[in-house]
Amino acid sequence: MCFAHDLLAFLAMEAVLLTAILILSVVVHEVAHAWQARREGDPTAERLGRLTLNPIPHLDPMGSFVVPLALHLSGAGFIFGWAKPVPVNPANFRDPVAGDIRVSLAGVVSNLILAVLATLAAAIFVKLAGVLGAAAVFQYLARLAFTAVFINLILAFFNLIPIPPLDGSHVLFHLLPRPLALRYREAGRFGILILMALFFFVPSLFDVLLWPVTALMELAEGFVRLWI
Repeated sequence: MCFAHDLLAFLAMEAVLLTAILILSVVVHEVAHAWQARREGDPTAERLGRLTLNPIPHLDPMGSFVVPLALHLSGAGFIFGWAKPVPVNPANFRDPVAGDIRVSLAGVVSNLILAVLATLAAAIFVKLAGVLGAAAVFQYLARLAFTAVFINLILAFFNLIPIPPLDGSHVLFHLLPRPLALRYREAGRFGILILMALFFFVPSLFDVLLWPVTALMELAEGFVRLWI
């Protein structure tokens, strides 16, 4: 009975830690959008209190808690979620086209930066495991750091998929001829349904679209092995 209780406590703690990593990652993603929007001349997100690392204004109950916890507890093998989208007004941008692209890609860049920082953290934990002892503790911290790398790479490259309302759709919108671009943007009303349909009926498509995640994870693992 004691062992079962300890196991349940460990699983609960791990779920909380993974959710915390995900929440931090999606909050930084949204703050990056808000920060870049202010640089482009739009104060909308800042006025609405979204230019803050305080997670409360950003959290979406379903995307920030229910979905990631359900994925983790179901043993799906991955964890994903989202925060409330940051409101921006491209009409305020000094350059509406370039500004919209830069604001959209700011979130992706922020997740790539977090992935690099998490890789460095994993390397440090691995090194400390060998130098200071307490290998089990530092190895667990290194595993959490690797999870942070994976989550941030998923967030970065998933958001680059050019299906509205994902960030990549803003880039493609400005590359299309105007009439086609407007119809493309209108399809954003069904973007989530399209993504869900692809996920359930053509899951192999995401293996192709997210191949950089696998490649960069292998690169991160190779870097960390240099510290052993």
